[in-house]
Amino acid sequence: MLVLSLRLRIHGSSIVITGASSGIGAALAEELARRGARVAAISRRAVSGTAASIQADLGVPEERARAAEEAVRALGRVDVLINNAGVGIYAPSWKTGMDDMRRMFEVNLFAAVELTQRFVPGMVERGQGQVVNIASIASKVTLPWFTLYSASKAALEGFTRGLRMELHGTGVGAMLVCPGYVKTAFQASVLGGHPPPKLAHNKKFASTSEAVAKAVADGMEADKRTVVIPRVAGWGMVAVGGLLPGVMDARLRAMMESAKDE
Repeated sequence: MLVLSLRLRIHGSSIVITGASSGIGAALAEELARRGARVAAISRRAVSGTAASIQADLGVPEERARAAEEAVRALGRVDVLINNAGVGIYAPSWKTGMDDMRRMFEVNLFAAVELTQRFVPGMVERGQGQVVNIASIASKVTLPWFTLYSASKAALEGFTRGLRMELHGTGVGAMLVCPGYVKTAFQASVLGGHPPPKLAHNKKFASTSEAVAKAVADGMEADKRTVVIPRVAGWGMVAVGGLLPGVMDARLRAMMESAKDE
């Protein structure tokens, strides 16, 4: 087996992006195409301007299998898989219906694992490739109004870290991306509930989809382990959560409880 450098050249690469019809996924498709990649977009809605647009519901295993087969037929090979599709629930974990929770984990975790299993063997055989998993700052700091979403993204983070170690020496890398609040329509498409008002109205540290896409593309080419955006505020939040968990918990509880007063 020929093992190549983990440094990825986006130009000329064939890339699969899930959840590519809007938000971060759409911005990624545009950014990577601009850098010379051939992109196959997998999403529930059609996507224009890509080498292939594959409509599929990634919460359904049979749909995932079909989408993966169509992507290979369209691209010929898959050099990079970007697991971006995700859905959330703004509701207490002890009140959330199991069907909604299973639906969320199917999209946020199981789809990422299954598509990885379908595409990575070919990458390993060729000695080069990359898996990029879009998690969240919530994978590192649990948000109490988003507990089950945080759990699903924490699982995705653990999977990504282990995958990177498993693939060591194969020429295939794995990168974790942890965005904070991003200006997208994500909140409008959750399975239930609403974010705390202070979160919904506070855009001080909000990122744009385009800024996230650029940070991800730069991270891919540099073979970074983890990309956090916004970098300073995001890593600062992670540091406080790790060093002063009681302080962080109190701040987050206050944000959650603000919803009761508004």
